[in-house]
Amino acid sequence: MIKQQAIFNWSGGKDSALSLYKILQSQEYDVNCLLTSINEEYRRISMHGVREELLIQQAKSIGISLVKMYLPEMPTMEIYEDVMKATLTDLKNQGATASIFGDIFLEDLRLYRENKLSEIALKGVFPLWKIPTKDIIKEFLDVGFKTITTCVNDKYLDKRFVGRIIDESFLNDLPDNVDPCGENGEFHTFVFDGPIFSQPIAFKKGEIVYRKYTPSKPKDNDSYDCDDANQDNPFDNGFWYCDLLSIT
Repeated sequence: MIKQQAIFNWSGGKDSALSLYKILQSQEYDVNCLLTSINEEYRRISMHGVREELLIQQAKSIGISLVKMYLPEMPTMEIYEDVMKATLTDLKNQGATASIFGDIFLEDLRLYRENKLSEIALKGVFPLWKIPTKDIIKEFLDVGFKTITTCVNDKYLDKRFVGRIIDESFLNDLPDNVDPCGENGEFHTFVFDGPIFSQPIAFKKGEIVYRKYTPSKPKDNDSYDCDDANQDNPFDNGFWYCDLLSIT
């Protein structure tokens, strides 16, 4: 069987990791690259706040080439879509026919992605789609993945939840209104070990900081980045970030 050539949209977090694990197991796709959006100014993974050097170590341990899509601090939707379209078009010209995501149940986000992909004749693939999130996080832990929270939304969670390893204790502590996979944006993670890695990613925890987003963030993608709480007209909620430092 000839495998389809695919782009994998990699955030560095748990849903990406389990989705990639399932794709590699299926042997239906040949994953050409991991595509990650990065804040050009701070050199961190968008939304997750993880340093670029840790992302590079993830890709090296996974053994799949990394394509970094740099975006300005607080890009407009137009800028985001232009950069994304140019990047995907280039990858399509190199042979890709599909783009893989770790989305689980957000219908509007999937529709947005599929509409944009259709403009350049790429197929969207969603390995985790509609799997109950309790089942997803259980499988994630059962197969041996390890992850730490790097960002939590203070609309749902307080400072105590950032910089924590996700385990049974973490899951038991989550409020009832928080999805166990953080699919509504309650928290974001960094995966540092598991079956897709040839070796664990070495890191140590740094400082914890609080940030707020400006109201110009796009709704339908995760390309935007945080700004400080002194911005005019901030949203009514902010985000706690735990900095992770590479150990080399």
